[in-house]
Amino acid sequence: MESPHSLSPSSSSSYSSDGLTFDTEEPRTPLAVRRALHLLNSGEPHLCLQAARDIRRLTKTSQRCRRQLSQAVGPLVSMLRVDSPESHESALLALLNLAVKDEKNKINIVEAGALEPIISFLKSQNQNLQESATASLLTLSASSTNKPIISACGAIPLLVEILGDGSPQAKADAVMALSNLSTHTTNLSTILETNPIPFIVDLLKSCKKSSKTAEKCCALIESLVDYDEGRTALTSEEGGVLAVVEVLESGTLQSREHAVGALLTMCQSDRCKYREPILREGVIPGLLELTVQGTPKSQSKARTLLQLLRESPYPRSEIQPDTLENIVCNIISQIDGDDQSGKAKKMLAEMVQVSMEQSLRHLQQRALVCTPSDLPIAGCASEVSSK
Repeated sequence: MESPHSLSPSSSSSYSSDGLTFDTEEPRTPLAVRRALHLLNSGEPHLCLQAARDIRRLTKTSQRCRRQLSQAVGPLVSMLRVDSPESHESALLALLNLAVKDEKNKINIVEAGALEPIISFLKSQNQNLQESATASLLTLSASSTNKPIISACGAIPLLVEILGDGSPQAKADAVMALSNLSTHTTNLSTILETNPIPFIVDLLKSCKKSSKTAEKCCALIESLVDYDEGRTALTSEEGGVLAVVEVLESGTLQSREHAVGALLTMCQSDRCKYREPILREGVIPGLLELTVQGTPKSQSKARTLLQLLRESPYPRSEIQPDTLENIVCNIISQIDGDDQSGKAKKMLAEMVQVSMEQSLRHLQQRALVCTPSDLPIAGCASEVSSK
């Protein structure tokens, strides 16, 4: 409930609500912040509930309020332990907002003992409470300090369970939380032990390939295929490699970088084993596009993967140098099916056209910064002076 009162921070007066009186002579702290803290420390359940709702509202967009309300962390964590589902959800949402973009609050929430009740809420039959708990772990897991602690508390298997049977929102938040946790090396093996690949692939198939969810799915897959168990699980899952290839074609730049990274890791680990499964899913058009339109890392990885996918991974003779066009033509000649081969050839032609256009633009730009006196000796200056 929004407070109907609005007083200037610099005014000198008092304000009474629910039997509590507040001085308004502290200009640096907004009245609403002090009111919420007073209510939260009152010990009255209905006032604490109102305080949690007010804190959630105040900290929704205000970084300043998150700092000013940092002392609310302890009482809010205590509310997670009372026998009241209504208090659980309100306190959890307030803590979630306090933790957003605030590293100190993230760490303080974990140190205050919030993980035990939050992890228990992951098993709740109350969908809203389960979603709020998953979202909270997503936010808390963004802190490098918290990552090993969250794993040690047993959160990873429960997050993977939510990937399998949670609500759409809980699944999206769970995969993002797992992606956060996977960046801590000891957590990756724990994630792998829970066999998450089937659930990640299912989520990747159902979500928009340009979404943040798809990006985190691919980031997690890229990390997991560093292990033989992860590679085997992905290729064993029906449509697993295809889902990654689809992101390669229509995902965000970052998603495509993760997707090509995953496929490259697989092919580099055992080319004989993974070359055919990757080629079979029509990866060539996406790789061709990525060589000219991806991030620098994506372009490099796409070219390397194209080299590995051809009939022989070793350099050819000087008579037939390893140009990208030769590599791709070699691959196309081995692809079964006119549709796939035709699409690859069309993409190759487009890629060459784009490459030529980019080269022409580059030459035109170089010409603009050249002077006649430069040309016989050194061509163009390597840098253009600022003006």
